Amino acid sequence: MIVPLHEAAEAVEQPRSMRDPAVREQRRAMLDQPHMIELASYAERLRRPGIEVPDFDPLDGGVEARVLFLFEKPGPMTTEAGNGQRSGSGFISRDNDDPTAEAVFNFMRQADIPRKLTILWNVIPGWNGTRTVERLELQDGARRVFELIHLLRRPRAVVLVGNKAAEARSFLPITGLTVFTSSHPSPLVRARWPDRWKAIPSEWRKVKQVL
Repeated sequence: MIVPLHEAAEAVEQPRSMRDPAVREQRRAMLDQPHMIELASYAERLRRPGIEVPDFDPLDGGVEARVLFLFEKPGPMTTEAGNGQRSGSGFISRDNDDPTAEAVFNFMRQADIPRKLTILWNVIPGWNGTRTVERLELQDGARRVFELIHLLRRPRAVVLVGNKAAEARSFLPITGLTVFTSSHPSPLVRARWPDRWKAIPSEWRKVKQVL
């Protein structure tokens, strides 16, 4: 079943809405939308035993996105199993049921960046049961980002969100995209560096100059 994109957005576009199984089911039914087919195939190619790669959120821009927001590594709430206390979504989404996703949702609104012009992903595309980032998986993930960028129809910019994502910068200049950076909107950054955390919307707002 194909869900009309505008109807789905009106129904479920709100922080932490992915906690609702009906919302997750609706979102999964949208993966065969034209803007999502290539990205769903891309995510599927990255999956292997022990590596859970989430799908892209169909409410974002898909292959029509102009800006790639590149985070560091998926957390357990991007998996269907979740974190042991709550079920996850199986998507990388600003609507996920966790504080980082909620911050992303709110910061995007504050930065006034249209959702349909964005896509979210991670340098390291899959969750392997640990938040530890190994050097080899970071290097391999950065190469995968290059492949992802070439699936987008009219990309303009990449936003490297967090220190680990910033390490992918050396792989990006040949794409010709404008590169921005910001701190990561996680509770850890908020606790340690509250000023950096509060500055994230203003950093993201700079993207509008290339849209």
